[in-house]
This record gives sequence, structure tokens and C-alpha cells, in this order.
Amino acid sequence: MTPSEQNDSRRTSGWMGIQRGHQARPGEWLAEKFIFLVSLSAILMVLLIFLFVAREALPVFLGQTDTALVKKPIPPDDLDKLSPAKLEAYLEITPEQFAKMTKANLHDLMEMKVEEQDDVPEKFRNDPDAHINTTEWKYLVQPHQWKGYDKPEYIWQPVGEIKKFNIIPLVVGTLKVTLIGLLFAVPLAVGAAIYVSQLARPRFREFLKPAIELLSGIPSVVVGFFALLVMATVLQSLFHYQTRLNAFVAGLALGFAVIPVIFSIAEDALTSVPRTYTQAALALGASRWQTAWQIVLPAALPGVFAAAVLGFGRAIGETMIVLMVCSASVMSWSVFDSARSITTTIAAEMAEAVSGGPHYRILFMLGALLFAATFISNMIGDLVIHRFKNKLEGKK
Repeated sequence: MTPSEQNDSRRTSGWMGIQRGHQARPGEWLAEKFIFLVSLSAILMVLLIFLFVAREALPVFLGQTDTALVKKPIPPDDLDKLSPAKLEAYLEITPEQFAKMTKANLHDLMEMKVEEQDDVPEKFRNDPDAHINTTEWKYLVQPHQWKGYDKPEYIWQPVGEIKKFNIIPLVVGTLKVTLIGLLFAVPLAVGAAIYVSQLARPRFREFLKPAIELLSGIPSVVVGFFALLVMATVLQSLFHYQTRLNAFVAGLALGFAVIPVIFSIAEDALTSVPRTYTQAALALGASRWQTAWQIVLPAALPGVFAAAVLGFGRAIGETMIVLMVCSASVMSWSVFDSARSITTTIAAEMAEAVSGGPHYRILFMLGALLFAATFISNMIGDLVIHRFKNKLEGKK
């Protein structure tokens, strides 16, 4: 038999074997295809959600939104001089709406724009803030000296006559609450994982591990309610700060929601370290604490770091706890001042934002930034984990 005939024979026999497998186990084949379709649909759903958020936020990123109260209107007679893209931006309509409109409709809309500017109160015509497009990036991320203020300020104030959309107070509030929660949760969770996996007696371990993991089943609203009524009062009496509901209380409450996630993953990583490492260290005279701290923990460091990264993602995405404990957008680096995170802002204001308006677009822009922040943090965490693994395995 020639080599080509042998290859044809192998392909034929392989195809017949696959057919026999499908015919012999049709249930397994259907289950395999069903699992594949479910997995693919989940990935597509996440991708579609991201594309939807990005599409709604795109006008802000491209500078196509305008919140200025006083604008120089374009004369309706200049309709033919404008491109479709400029008309869509000026009239604040979508390309689909523009395609359905006649020239007369567009002319009427431009006349309405002129009438809107004629109806602007006289007090705004001499107000420099009324001429500002507050959705420009320099007003979104830089301080500005608004009328009535003594110095440039970072202000998030989406309601009122002149809307202010500076996102820096929200970013600072998110970082404050998240970092406080991680500083509280990571040492406790990792310490508990070391104790349960290495030091606790087997009978006590069987009770303690499920008890800590069951904390993840407590609803966020219950933790927020407890922090609002109990923790805020107790901590204020201990530290004697002025603002009862602040980022410090929110961060500690957030830590209770993060601890079970970090503990579960870190404990699995510590348990997966080969027992021969522990037995060899104990045989050389090391104590159980020395073995856990100097042998097991370094060996499980990639898994522990992965637990901290996932805890960060859980903390930065938490909404209800922070919303119940503190929700004032104050630009302050003090942990004892109130704060407002990005997630709480989206949750509290999305229902009141006009669909397609500047406030609506800004909230979706915040969601896109949150997507990007979590994605970048996970990528950095993955790189660090791989470096830890390569270092432990002796690879360059």
C-alpha cells in the first residue's frame, strides 16, 4: 500500500470511528455540544454588554456631547452647508433618525434650536459658566473655578442649571473605599487561610472553613444595613471623627464582603502545596508556624496573589454597601470624609438620567472606565502571577 493510500485509510477509519462514537453515545455527544453552545453564548453575552456600554459612551469619548446653555445657533438657511455628521451632532439625533427625516423636518429642528437660544434667560448670557461644555475632557478631569467659588474645584453635580461632571471625586472615592476594604480584608483572609490549612486541628478545620465561606451568602444589603446602624455609630465613638458615614466605615463593611472570596481561593492555594514540603520542613526541626510562613506561603504565593486580585475586582464592583453607608461626592483624600464610588453613582443616577442625554452618556462612560480598570488590573495580576510561578519553578 502506498503512503497516500495509508493516509486515506487512516482518515477513513478515523471518520468511521467518530461516527461510531456518535452513534454509540448520542447522549454524551449532545451534552458536549450543549455545553459548548452555553459557554459560547456566555462569552458572546459579555461581549455584547461591553459593546453596548462602549456604544452609549462613545459620544463622550469623541467629544460629541454639549451641555452649554448659551450656544451660537446655526441659521436654518445654512442647512445645505452642513454635513450629515455635523447636523446629527448639532440637532442631537441619531443616524437612524436623521435618515428618516426630510429636509423640511431638519429645517424645523434648526429653527427650534434658534428659538431655544432666544428663550435662554438673560442671567445666563453674562454667565461664563453657561457658555462651557462641561462634558469636555478638561472639565471632566481637571479642576475649574466655577462662579461663586474662591479657587478651582473638582465637582460632580449632575443636577442644576449648570451641570458639572468632574469624575475625579468619584475616582478618588472608589479608590479610598476599595483600598480600605482590601487593607482590612486581605490580612484577615490570608491569615485565616494559613491557620485553617496549616495550623488548625482537623475537627476544628471542618467547622471553621464552611463557616467563613458561608459569609459570602450574606446579602450586601444586610451588610450595608448593619454598617449603617451599628458600625457607623461604634466607630465614630471610638475615633471621634465628625462625619458619621464616611469612606472608613464603608471600606470596613466592604471588607466583610471580600473576606470570603479571598479566604476561599487562598486556602485552596495553600492546601494544594505538596505535603512533602511540610513534612520535609518539620523533619528538619522547623515549627508548624515557621513551616507555614517560610515554606508553604511562598510556594502558594501565586494563588494568594490571585485571591487578592479577585478580591479587588469584587470590592471595586460592590454597589449596595457603599451606597447605603456613604454616597456624597466629596473631593477629599481623608478616609473620615464621605465618598462616592463609580458604581454607586451609576446605580443612584441612571434611573433619573434622560436617555441619550449628556448625563446618560457620562454614566455609561463611567461604566466603560470601570470595565477598563478591572480588565487592566486583571491583566497586571495575571502577569505578576506568571512571574511568581516562573520564579518558583526556576524558569527565566
